[in-house]
Amino acid sequence: MSSWSGTRVRVGILGGTFDPIHNAHLMCGEESLKRLGLGEVLFVPAGQPWMKTGAEITPAHHRLNMTKLAVQPYPAFRVSSMEIDRPGPTYTVDTLAALHRDGEPGTEYYLILGIDSLCSLPRWKAPSRILDLCTLVGVPRPELGEYDICTLEDIRPGASQEIVMLEHPMLEISSSQIRESIAQGVRDVAGVPPEVRNYIDAYGLYRDGR
Repeated sequence: MSSWSGTRVRVGILGGTFDPIHNAHLMCGEESLKRLGLGEVLFVPAGQPWMKTGAEITPAHHRLNMTKLAVQPYPAFRVSSMEIDRPGPTYTVDTLAALHRDGEPGTEYYLILGIDSLCSLPRWKAPSRILDLCTLVGVPRPELGEYDICTLEDIRPGASQEIVMLEHPMLEISSSQIRESIAQGVRDVAGVPPEVRNYIDAYGLYRDGR
């Protein structure tokens, strides 16, 4: 497993569609802050996720606004619109490259991924470059069953040993379940921050199951 030392600024990157953002995302950010000694966690809503090409997702400005509302109570959380502002499909390697180019020199980046996403990394754009630009952080998701991080060896030998695994699993909450519950008229949907739920109601989001 990876280790870390020194006084460089450490920034966690938590990306996703956030359609909508929920308490499991926030809990993941909190756990990463404590476990990795991060200075901050940057939430990055995806613009046009390449893995969801053709899928219907909520307009980016709504997803961005909900994310901003959700992180307000957390001083160490920030939100970036960089993937939304960038035209074309969203690729993590481009985001990491932009952060290194435009961010504070010497910053160490930690890319926080659910274990399912982590194991799919060999299929991403420029996975070896991603490993060069950040430390990968894996988040257990017990509801999805077992995953084998040795798939990362397809990227380069030893890649699976470079991962930092969080010990605390994510809450068993999914955005798709939240959307379905709202479409069914459920008022008290578990796992949705109150500010986000108020926004959803104000704009009539997910009433059709989307």
